[in-house]
Amino acid sequence: MLRWIVHLEGGPRRVNHAACAIDNKVFTFGGYCTGDDYETLRPIDVHVFDMLTYKWIELANTTKDLDCIPYMRYGHTAVAVDDVIYVWGGRNDSVGACNRLFCFNTSKNVWFCPEVRGDIPPARDGHSACVLDKNIFIFGGYEDQMECFSNTVHKLDTTTMTWTLLRVSRGRPAYWRDFHTAIPVDQYLLVVFGGRSDHQGPWHTNSELYCNKVQVFDTRDNSWHEPVTSGKIPDGRRSHSAFMYNGQMFIFGGYNGVKDKHYDDMYKLDPRTMIWSEVQVLGNKKPCARRRQCCCVIGHQMLLFGGTSPCANPTPGAGDDLNLMDHSDLYILDFAPTLKTLCKLAVIAHKLDTSYLPHDIRWEITTMTTNTSISRPTAASQG
Repeated sequence: MLRWIVHLEGGPRRVNHAACAIDNKVFTFGGYCTGDDYETLRPIDVHVFDMLTYKWIELANTTKDLDCIPYMRYGHTAVAVDDVIYVWGGRNDSVGACNRLFCFNTSKNVWFCPEVRGDIPPARDGHSACVLDKNIFIFGGYEDQMECFSNTVHKLDTTTMTWTLLRVSRGRPAYWRDFHTAIPVDQYLLVVFGGRSDHQGPWHTNSELYCNKVQVFDTRDNSWHEPVTSGKIPDGRRSHSAFMYNGQMFIFGGYNGVKDKHYDDMYKLDPRTMIWSEVQVLGNKKPCARRRQCCCVIGHQMLLFGGTSPCANPTPGAGDDLNLMDHSDLYILDFAPTLKTLCKLAVIAHKLDTSYLPHDIRWEITTMTTNTSISRPTAASQG
């Protein structure tokens, strides 16, 4: 049974950020926090969460060429190919959206901008990015210059740094949308779910549409398919999270603007049968309903952090700045908790005396509930 095993407060307070995992670390880039200045251009911040120490750190900027550092933004994407993270798109309140490609070398912690060619996609935010066989696929989003939603697919070959606009060979393209999710499945399929659309097609007329159909893009022949799904199908939503584990696609949270509803639910889709099911997750501390968070899978665990939620006592007509609360929390979901983990959870839940436990176990229990600056004890320090 899936369990939320860790709840930590005090991390970077971020909304609409982008993140991805490499080895035992999660790298997160930019995003916004209500009240911060997003009119002034400044270098994007990079925070790292270490799964071995359960600590957040902010990386110091060591890139000498300042032109290769992306400015602070939100609504962008970050995906990894080997030890390099590719950051693309997003917007800043001062200059709008961006279509320049930025790369972050995680072994050296430096930024660089490779020269690209081909069909460079127009600047946008709210798109999705997936990696298949060293190729990055960009779908959808809101195009800045045309002021419309997109439903095109662009591919970046990271071996040649060439962009290609993929022409649809057959099938009806997925509807124009932004803030959806796209997940790679079976080495060649992209499964698209959710997002914000409009009844007027690509144009944003505030006649919002939230579809809960699944769309599949086949990268072998650039074709679109709309499979028939069954089971307990989730509501349409945007700004949710999607991730893969053990061949299953999971979604968490999100927001439906027509219903004005935030979600804290989790659903699972089996890509082979296209059957949806709602997932019940145990845990003493569970994430509240939210949108615009990030989720990353490392091994048998998923990290969820950040996002925004409605305030407990919203003011009618006050707008998002006053009625939404930005989060600095982090949760870890364990898909296969060990007996040791279950025992530590029981100690926390029942507030049992830990003074007789080994120092290392006491440290682990503390890190599961508190951001601590105390280093993990070594064998020598334990005597």
